[in-house]
Amino acid sequence: MTDLSSQSAARARHGFQTEDAALRPIAARVDAGQRLSFDDGVALYRSGDILAIGWMANAVRERMHGDTAYFNVNRHINPTNVCVASCRLCAFGRKKGQPGTYTMALEEAWQTAGSGLTEAVTEFHIVGGLHPDLPFEFFMDLVRGLKLRYPKVHIKAFTMVEVAFLARIGKMSVEQALLRMKEAGVDSLPGGGAEIFADRVRHIICDHKIDGGEWLETARTAHRIGLKSNATMLYGHVENDEDRVDHMLRLRALQDETGGFQTFIPLAFHPDNTALAHIPKTTGMMDLKQIAIGRLLLDNFPHIKSYWQMVSPEMAQISLRFGADDIDGTVIEEKIYHDAGATTPQGMRRADLVRLITQAGRVPFERDTLYRAVTRSEDTFTVAV
Repeated sequence: MTDLSSQSAARARHGFQTEDAALRPIAARVDAGQRLSFDDGVALYRSGDILAIGWMANAVRERMHGDTAYFNVNRHINPTNVCVASCRLCAFGRKKGQPGTYTMALEEAWQTAGSGLTEAVTEFHIVGGLHPDLPFEFFMDLVRGLKLRYPKVHIKAFTMVEVAFLARIGKMSVEQALLRMKEAGVDSLPGGGAEIFADRVRHIICDHKIDGGEWLETARTAHRIGLKSNATMLYGHVENDEDRVDHMLRLRALQDETGGFQTFIPLAFHPDNTALAHIPKTTGMMDLKQIAIGRLLLDNFPHIKSYWQMVSPEMAQISLRFGADDIDGTVIEEKIYHDAGATTPQGMRRADLVRLITQAGRVPFERDTLYRAVTRSEDTFTVAV
């Protein structure tokens, strides 16, 4: 296989080169470590020079992380697909009573968390539908039961959308709900439900969810009480370049304020089985460009994740040279994006992730959810503190 590290070093020796004049001042700012503007972000999207954009993003990525590439051993748990929302972007949620609905009993969810594993997971990733009938305490009991049975496993649970919904179900403020979740054993929050913050877009794709401002305010509250979170952006549907840049700059502004975001995760829209099935799927060009621009604009985010379930393991591997420093984890069973037509594997072995990273010329680093080093001994693990 070609030595990608040698190629990267050769590019660095020759310096930045592009025929796109709009990219040259941006490259100068990137080289100087200066913050990029809204107009810079739009110019990056409008450029066709993906190699030049990737070169800049890789320079920032290597400045921050060297050759390290992060992954974890995690498991997704989706307790229910019953959802009161009617998001046109979603193939996972079902109305109560529709064919194909499911809701796990607590014992079933606890069993699912530990079933089918030969590797000790360090993270449970828990998201699901907005069920109209499940009480707030159901989800607290779910978390408490997991903590009791798997005390060493980090629980990353409930998107900002779910938090706001559960607060309403429980007749309490968002802050009160988050404090109750933290007390029950929630250790951090995933970044889903952000989609695109622009009102014009949300009215088309997810009009039944909280708006962009409410998503950001919920994240602000979580960070204030000491819960870290991730942040996502769903791209490749009805949004435009300006919408994407606006989304990321609003995340960047909140990160300046709270420092609570760990990772930015661009999510490629999968249109199959949704109300937007007529929209073409994202291309590899778009996927790589989004990873790279995310790294360039979000200068205060420690990590950029290439979510292999969405873009394929092969594209995630390439993206480690286009700004990404993390390719997520083993997952075991992923439902939400596969219901929307994803054809990637539903899970991966730890050894597969190590191989993908190594063959990309990067150095694998097994992390926990908080990016601390994990040391393994057979089927147990130790987390550096």
